Amino acid sequence: MLSTLQSFGHVLHSLIFFFTFHSLLLFIIPNFKSIIIIIINIRPFYFQLSPVNGFATSYFGGRHEVKLLFIVLCVFPGLEPSIDTDKLSYEIFSILESNFLFGYDDPKLWKPVDTGVQSMKNQRGKICILSIDGGGMRSILAGKALAYLENALKVKSGNPDARIADYFDVAAGTGVGGVFTAMLFGSRNDNRPIFKAEDTWKFLVENGNRFYRQKSGSGLLKRILRTGNGNGVKENTLGFETVMKEAFTVNGNGKSLTLRNTLKPVLIPCYDLSSSAPFLFSRADALESESFDFRLWEVCRATSALPGLFEPVSMKSVDGKTKCVAVDGGLAMSNPTAAAITHVLHNKHEFPFVRGVEDLLVVSLGSGGVLDEYNKVKGWKGKEWALPMARISGDSSADMVDHAVSLAFGQCRTTNYVRIQANGSSMKRCGVNIDSDCSPENIKLLTGIADEMLTQKNVESVLFEGKQIGEQTNFEKLDWFAGELVLEHQRRSCRIAPTVAFKQPS
Repeated sequence: MLSTLQSFGHVLHSLIFFFTFHSLLLFIIPNFKSIIIIIINIRPFYFQLSPVNGFATSYFGGRHEVKLLFIVLCVFPGLEPSIDTDKLSYEIFSILESNFLFGYDDPKLWKPVDTGVQSMKNQRGKICILSIDGGGMRSILAGKALAYLENALKVKSGNPDARIADYFDVAAGTGVGGVFTAMLFGSRNDNRPIFKAEDTWKFLVENGNRFYRQKSGSGLLKRILRTGNGNGVKENTLGFETVMKEAFTVNGNGKSLTLRNTLKPVLIPCYDLSSSAPFLFSRADALESESFDFRLWEVCRATSALPGLFEPVSMKSVDGKTKCVAVDGGLAMSNPTAAAITHVLHNKHEFPFVRGVEDLLVVSLGSGGVLDEYNKVKGWKGKEWALPMARISGDSSADMVDHAVSLAFGQCRTTNYVRIQANGSSMKRCGVNIDSDCSPENIKLLTGIADEMLTQKNVESVLFEGKQIGEQTNFEKLDWFAGELVLEHQRRSCRIAPTVAFKQPS
């Protein structure tokens, strides 16, 4: 015992080291050869979403619990360091770092979780989250990934009727990603989704020319940005509204589906001009009050209303009490992954056993980042920068959220979080107006890029190192993730308590 205490007394005795990170506070006093270790446990770890750009930042506020595990004060005057104690010091601090620093990957120092604790986690289960970025016609890439994932679920479960909604507990989507979310989780009267995953990208291909209209003999930018009546924007808006009403209306009686008609919790953002803040359409809120229940076709219209392409939408809840003047959700939250995670961590009514990100399984689908060469953009004027600036802002915001979420998952980021995104080299062939170009040539290009994306190596964020190319392809990542979803689905039938407790329409 004495030798152990002496070893602790020798730890970095000539340095001042103050280290705080998540759950560790460590202070070493110089010259006195003493050490104070205060270790606390803070649960859960929350996200806070910026209302300006959708970036995710961590914080310890809100409904948090702080547990003081132990405080140790050791004072050992006159003790001298040795090779053995220096080695022990290195091992001690390496293990501390492996437990309290995100992204630490040394398998020799990372201690496996006790089997009893792992068994408790299995009993809690994992909440499965789907997030889909916006991107206009580029969302064909996300649609292709969804189609592949659903097919993998059918194969691994042995159920030819398996759907995305059967295996995910929460879905969030922005822009066309929000439309896809409504398609995959909206239901009429049979408790089954209206659309299959394969229908998402085909829906965009078949109907894109009805709301991204281009007249021959005039450039798109010139038409949508000109002053005057703005007929191009009006035509796009009317076309989009018609398509959405057709998709989200009950056959026979013409009744519009609402957020209450979704099978699982959904989150679809827009930016509300009347409050100068993001507005998040939520099934959970809709079930609480009709004042937060909105028609699905209007929700899709709101999250896709990119200024310059579509008119803003003035909308009301089904009871007329809540009003919103909405524009494109991508302006506030182009990557809604952080919003979905925050929703789960704070929603103890529907997800009672979630303690942190280790209890989540998240897949986030991007729509590809477009590369613009200097020679192509150096001569652009103000009007020519208008739409590309919106795209650049959305892409950078989505990438920052991906990086923040990846770091928040820390050690379990490779087992609990997957981001599917086309790398930049694939997108070099894309034109300036790729998001709104529904020409056969652009559609052929995007479907080709989508297929190519799935064969590319997966790219993941690494703490302090930016991005790195993984060993698995996006195909393989989706296959693996489908297996995890099926396994979680099967385990739920064996658990004592339900993993989720979804609110039901009254």
